[in-house]
Amino acid sequence: KREYMRPHRQPVDPNTPMQWQVFRQLWPYLLEFKQRVILALLCLVAAKLASIGLPFILKHTVDSLNDDTVKALAVPLSLVFAYGVLRLSNVLLGEVRDTLFGRVTERAMRRLGLQVFEHLHRLDLGFHLSRQTGGLSRDIERGTSGISFLMRFMVFNIGPTLLEIALVVGVLLTQYGVSFALIILCSVIAYVWFSMKATDWRTEYVRQVNQADSSTNTRAIDSLLNYETVKYFNNEQYEANLYDSNLAQWETARRKNRLSLFALNGGQAFIIATAMTSMLLLAALEVSEGNMSIGDFVLINAFTMQIFMPLNFLGFVYREIRGSLANIENLFKLLDRTPQVDDSQDATTLVTREGRIEFEQVSFAYHDDRPILSNVSFTVEPGSKVAVVGESGAGKSTLVKLLFRFYDPASGRIIIDGQNIAGVTQHSLRQHIGIVPQDTVLFNDSIFENIRYGRPDASEDDVHEAIRLAHLDQFISQLPEGAQTKVGERGLKLSGGEKQRVAIARAILKRPAIMVFDEATSSLDSQSEQAILRALREVAKGHTSLVIAHRLSTIVDADKILVMSQGRLIEHGNHDALLSQQGVYAGLWQAQQKQAT
Repeated sequence: KREYMRPHRQPVDPNTPMQWQVFRQLWPYLLEFKQRVILALLCLVAAKLASIGLPFILKHTVDSLNDDTVKALAVPLSLVFAYGVLRLSNVLLGEVRDTLFGRVTERAMRRLGLQVFEHLHRLDLGFHLSRQTGGLSRDIERGTSGISFLMRFMVFNIGPTLLEIALVVGVLLTQYGVSFALIILCSVIAYVWFSMKATDWRTEYVRQVNQADSSTNTRAIDSLLNYETVKYFNNEQYEANLYDSNLAQWETARRKNRLSLFALNGGQAFIIATAMTSMLLLAALEVSEGNMSIGDFVLINAFTMQIFMPLNFLGFVYREIRGSLANIENLFKLLDRTPQVDDSQDATTLVTREGRIEFEQVSFAYHDDRPILSNVSFTVEPGSKVAVVGESGAGKSTLVKLLFRFYDPASGRIIIDGQNIAGVTQHSLRQHIGIVPQDTVLFNDSIFENIRYGRPDASEDDVHEAIRLAHLDQFISQLPEGAQTKVGERGLKLSGGEKQRVAIARAILKRPAIMVFDEATSSLDSQSEQAILRALREVAKGHTSLVIAHRLSTIVDADKILVMSQGRLIEHGNHDALLSQQGVYAGLWQAQQKQAT
């Protein structure tokens, strides 16, 4: 368990502004490295004090050079040397600060990345069936980067900049009078107010750019994943037109975003120019009247430059923070999405003794207006083979999804060895069930690693034994790289039959108490099918097997055959008994026999 790697997240209050919600959720990441954060903050304060001291060094240097009574160079040289030391200290302290806090930021990104990854795997099958992979990946990428930006700049830029502004205003007020302090204070207030208002106004354009970017990326990935379909239907130009339409929306959003940025930067530049001109004009008048020295003029100019450099950066940071908040909005919505199927607080670990499966009055519907299963009840005895047949849409594969608890029944119970699967952990439930699915999707890795995925800690000998039992050894021996051959994205380099054999080998390697075969041999030729069926019979000995079948010839040896129609069980018995009933099963058998001939 990695509980220490998942900081507790506060529930979302819809009435709370998004930014406070984000900052509250970031706090646990900062607390993980308290000592580093404290040291980084001390370096920050020391660097700011050094930067405040620089204008005073400049003042005294200029005054000493301008003073005819100072004959020796020792005083100005020592001041120049002190200026260099302070400047170097300011830079080095900033670097040490960034180095110390870099670990905090990188660890937070790692923690958050893992948290999102684990959360996505906890979400229900319904979410993943309707997700858009391209847009989702971009939302996660932008959200993670946005959180990194928030952590770094909120701690090391906004707070320190406000501290520096307060120190400079205090120095000007005590040393040079209220006029200089008021100019700086009023210009800072005007700058911050304008920046916040203008940035809030243009945040909508940032959202539009992100939405257009996600849509464009989703369209591109979706089209490339379905490359063969595009080619089959000669729709390259159609896909290009759709992609260009999304790009046009992105272009328009980017243009609006750029123009709004121009307005923001122009307003900020006007405020800064007005403030700096006013400060220098007032200082020049004071010097001409003999109330201030040239060194004081240089100090005020340095302070004005120094205050507006971070202030200008503060505007940039605020803009970026608002942009980051827009970026991570979808990420936090994703993290706050609760799975429809979740373990109960008192969930126990499933213990299989015999492998008995019981469906008791199970009803289910993906949508309320379309029931899929209605009061389905049957028992799979330990070590037996039960097959489920019926027309397409009868609810056969839904039984498998409910058994794996991808969904919970609307009513009724599913019991394994006397334990209601709703009361056990999903991890322990799926640990005891192996499956050969109808549509096998493989990882973009070698054949060997795709098979070992069934039991990642399996030895090489175990994997090769599974390859032999799945009758894959002859096929693999013909490949130049053997079992290390890459299968391509989603296994596209293999044929349907070859992918199903890999899936069968993977299930054989897992060797769980319960085996599920969902049209497991639908992509195989008759000769390969019979060979694999013999292997499966051998492997299934002593295991409970549930078989979803289309080809009735593959389940004639089943201990019990369940016939489904429109979500209900209408017949059951073994092959011979069902044929003798001359019912639905007999009709399906005769139809398939005619097709075979």
